[in-house]
Amino acid sequence: MRRGLVLVLAWLLATGAAVTLSWWGVHTVMAGTAYDPPRALPVTAADATTQESRPLASPTPRPTPSATPSPSPTRKPAVAPTPTPTRTASPSPAASGQVRSYDTDGGRAVFDLGRTSATLVSATPGTGWSMQVWKTESWIRVEFSSGADRVSVFCTWHDGPPRVEIGTY
Repeated sequence: MRRGLVLVLAWLLATGAAVTLSWWGVHTVMAGTAYDPPRALPVTAADATTQESRPLASPTPRPTPSATPSPSPTRKPAVAPTPTPTRTASPSPAASGQVRSYDTDGGRAVFDLGRTSATLVSATPGTGWSMQVWKTESWIRVEFSSGADRVSVFCTWHDGPPRVEIGTY
């Protein structure tokens, strides 16, 4: 009886150790993959004051875009999609420090719209979409992309109070 109990205890310890080691190995390999919950990119005060346009971290490497505000396609699709009309949202000039959220098919962008400038509060891509952010002294562009679909949320304030345009390409 005692020998059987020792064998069961040894089997339980060996099985527990094997399961723990396997779980730890799989957890280590899967950390940071699509199985983790999505996180919004942090926006710091230093990012809002940069003078050059640079993309933030992206899950897939992409070529660096030019500093021009309008996207320039590098390839022609087999069937050219017709762009949908651009929606424009303009806050009143008296508005100061209004936080506004803009939901699109590709995700959500949240801006703090002041009288003479704006800052990006957060940008979160939707499921299956990726995102890039560009910032200069007079505009912020958030682009959500999924395959050939592109949605841009473009906030400008160089010639007046901040205004936000949303375009689908």
